[in-house]
Amino acid sequence: MPFSRRTLLLGSAGAALLAGCGDSGGPDTKTTLRIGYQRFGGLSLAKARGDAPDAEWSLFESGPALTEALKAGAIDIGQTGEAPPIFAAAGQIDFKIVGTSEPVPQGEAVLVKAAQGYRSFADLKGRTVALNKGSNVHWLLVKLLEQANLKITDINVKYLKPAEGRPAFDAGQVDAWIIWDPYFALAEQPGVQVLADATGLANNREYILAAPDAVTGKAPLIQEFLTRYRATTDWGIANAAERAKILAPELKIDEATTTRALARSAKPLAPITSEIGDELQAIADGFTALELIPGAIDIRSRVDETFNQAFL
Repeated sequence: MPFSRRTLLLGSAGAALLAGCGDSGGPDTKTTLRIGYQRFGGLSLAKARGDAPDAEWSLFESGPALTEALKAGAIDIGQTGEAPPIFAAAGQIDFKIVGTSEPVPQGEAVLVKAAQGYRSFADLKGRTVALNKGSNVHWLLVKLLEQANLKITDINVKYLKPAEGRPAFDAGQVDAWIIWDPYFALAEQPGVQVLADATGLANNREYILAAPDAVTGKAPLIQEFLTRYRATTDWGIANAAERAKILAPELKIDEATTTRALARSAKPLAPITSEIGDELQAIADGFTALELIPGAIDIRSRVDETFNQAFL
């Protein structure tokens, strides 16, 4: 397999990076933009193309790990899916939402073994379903349950990080795995069936989060970087073959898998708006109703349009 378990585990090294981000021998945090990114997310292409050569880049395996870095003051800006900002807000982490993307519903899916004969998510009643807690796929789970007229207690939810989910799924320790690209694309092996993706259920947008003190103290750096990031994203969409050649080595994934994942998951960036805030608030209210977060939160108040010009 071109993308080994050891490589997957490198994502968790993001947590270890937190300890070094504030070292006295490191970059001047007042003049250096500290960017948190996830493997495969649009920021990986920006990093590979050198959009911010003077920035300090930190790799995280998932959105929840990245929001913990915001809490620790270890990064200034980073990108996640739609659920991590909500769980982070529920956890009293301070941040602003400064950008988003067009919807990416095909970029996350429920994977099962074809031999099991499952035809719909409803067939998973009483079965074990794995996913990363607080990530974009957590909202997809909520919508899948709603569509299948199931309660969360009707399935056995097992919270596993991507590096844990893949071996558990391969070994048959879980009946289904809800996961996003590129882990999704990597798991598309013979005998694996895509039971459902998020089409018609969840928008699965990318969200760009920033520390409040960075929004005020590093505004020029953020504006310049987001302008480059948007241009690079547009370039990648227009030049798919070249994009895959650049990203495959960065991701340590073979070019064919990279191409397949990007074809469905790479979407244009977009400005943050009050309508996007309403969309996020509906997700937050859904999590609250299911008692997946401790009480109601006002995620709309986190929307910050300061850098919208970068996305136009």
